[in-house]
Amino acid sequence: MFSLRGCGPCVAASFTKKHLPLLRFIGDSAAPLSTNFDVVVIGGGHAGTEAAAAAARCGSRTLLLTHRVDTIGQMSCNPSFGGIGKGHLMREVDALDGLCSRICDQSGVHYKVLNRRKGPAVWGLRAQIDRKLYKQNMQKEILNTPLLTVQEGAVEDLILTEPEPEHTGKCRVSGVVLADGSTVHAESVVLTTGTFLRGVIVIGLETHPAGRLGDQPSIGLAQTLEKLGFVVGRLKTGTPPRIAKESINFSILNKQTPDNPSIPFSFINETVWIKPEDQLPCYLTHTNPRVDEIVLENLHLNSHIKETTRGPRYCPSIESKVLRFPNRLHQIWLEPEGMDSDLIYPQGLSVTLPAELQEKMITCIKGLEKAKMIQPGYGVQYDYLDPRQITPSLETHLVQRLFFAGQINGTTGYEEAAAQGVIAGINASLRVKRKPPFVISRTEGYIGVLIDDLTTLGTNEPYRMFTSRAEFRLSLRPDNADSRLTFRGYKEVGCVSQQRYERASRMKTSLEEGISVLKSIEFSSSKWKKLIPEASISIGKSLPLRALDVLKYEEVDMKLLAKAVPEPLKKYIKCRELAERLKIEATYESVLFHQQQQIKEVQRDEALQLPKDLDYLTLRDVSLSYEVREKLQFSRPETIGAASRIPGVTPAAIINLLRFVKTSQQRQMAVHELPRTDQSLCDTDRLEERQL
Repeated sequence: MFSLRGCGPCVAASFTKKHLPLLRFIGDSAAPLSTNFDVVVIGGGHAGTEAAAAAARCGSRTLLLTHRVDTIGQMSCNPSFGGIGKGHLMREVDALDGLCSRICDQSGVHYKVLNRRKGPAVWGLRAQIDRKLYKQNMQKEILNTPLLTVQEGAVEDLILTEPEPEHTGKCRVSGVVLADGSTVHAESVVLTTGTFLRGVIVIGLETHPAGRLGDQPSIGLAQTLEKLGFVVGRLKTGTPPRIAKESINFSILNKQTPDNPSIPFSFINETVWIKPEDQLPCYLTHTNPRVDEIVLENLHLNSHIKETTRGPRYCPSIESKVLRFPNRLHQIWLEPEGMDSDLIYPQGLSVTLPAELQEKMITCIKGLEKAKMIQPGYGVQYDYLDPRQITPSLETHLVQRLFFAGQINGTTGYEEAAAQGVIAGINASLRVKRKPPFVISRTEGYIGVLIDDLTTLGTNEPYRMFTSRAEFRLSLRPDNADSRLTFRGYKEVGCVSQQRYERASRMKTSLEEGISVLKSIEFSSSKWKKLIPEASISIGKSLPLRALDVLKYEEVDMKLLAKAVPEPLKKYIKCRELAERLKIEATYESVLFHQQQQIKEVQRDEALQLPKDLDYLTLRDVSLSYEVREKLQFSRPETIGAASRIPGVTPAAIINLLRFVKTSQQRQMAVHELPRTDQSLCDTDRLEERQL
């Protein structure tokens, strides 16, 4: 057992086992404290809570270590969840029995589906969230999760031991060292450090070491990871100022109301906790030329914007927008922070100018002329680790049983963090049980797209999910995340509850039955036109139309169809979700057939596994350029499909790799067949002897 604190990469220092001096924050407080767990999760943010809960659901004794228990579930930046692409991730996290979707259904103050003008495959479920409610509900969930212990403490170092010979990696993690020197031993460790690795807050020219306003950064852990040989990068992000609600003139601004009915994030919820009429509105305003002037005149007072560190491309600061898109008006959404909160969050106004200039800029904006700033906006700069150093299970190549999830992998956003967290927690638990990893491919979910992009392409700017990143978005829709992932989660890893599994099974049966019935009902086009005059059905068609074909028309939904053909369709409109999903299935029926063929082709490439212990730099049996060898050695793709997506790996290199894999497989098959062939010859000889 060794640790890297204060030592070079090859120097070991031993530690003795100490009793944990901190409290156990679960209902069974009388249970004795332990210094041994199956899984330890470091960080209580959105990745950490999902990872800890997922590991516990899989049956592992789990410890969640966080600086402060009262910050678990804290929404450090925007008071919202979901959006285009992000809402897809939330549905998939929920399909695996994750937490954030259910908590959002209990904590939202404004629910809306974005992108409605386009097809349902790219709709984005989104909600404004009450910060206080979300934190309360998340803490309640986490502190009452069976097999999960929550403890306050800062992790300063990792306990490392000799590697397992059957796996790649220079060493194996076996626990963590806390700031007071005490140790916790674990079979797997998940790092979800967010923006805390050597985090620095920036306002104007002032800098303060912090991972978040009011919280200290993690320095020791960052040094440990660097000494282990991980490639470390630097990213930055920011947050807007907070404005007093009573100081805003909402009457002259564009008002946005929530959807009625509100669509819940979670598959197990039919409704959200609050009625549409009781929800809070959002308001829209814009920047103007005066805002541009203030930004441009004071760039010399803003160290954050001058840094070479890359910031978020898709959620840039107002300074970046003014520089990148001059002479434009930029949207600012005024979003409520909670039902009883006096604060407004100006989405789109992330800024790191000195506080007095922020106030000056705010009062130039329509509706904010008399606005009072309660908290200034600020920037955060932090370390991240190149995500090409992790596998699709989120385990690191360098250190066995060490998993990374969230912003440590270069992503931005609560949803991306939660998606990685649930996968890391599941696989940390599976690693303890010595079971195969749970991997979602990019043909199965947006989580698969997210992780595949990170592990094969890497990132040099905060990565954000969009529907455009997915090749098979017609198949990977928000409505069918349960049919894609819930059954796998239940049968393969046990992270899904019996209640959720049974609900998904009932929905699957009802969908299959409904589609079968819709296919069986056939009338002529003229009859359909009489039954549903609202539909733009051409009566010139000679062939009969199925009810499923009629449902494809934009004007037709299940309610209208059931009115025309009550028997046997009326029972399918009793459940709103079922009726909507039947409509969506009908809409995409023809194109999905072709997309499924494309998915099968990709899956064939993904089935061609590359040996995990392959040393590409010394490999002699395959013709590869040194540049390609370096890229493959660094990223260590697990399949031919993943290798083909690495920038700089040429088609010719993929063909040569493919030949190598097939030749290796044939050799292995020949070796396995040889003993059986010898045994068969012996059996034949004995049979001939007996017959003689």
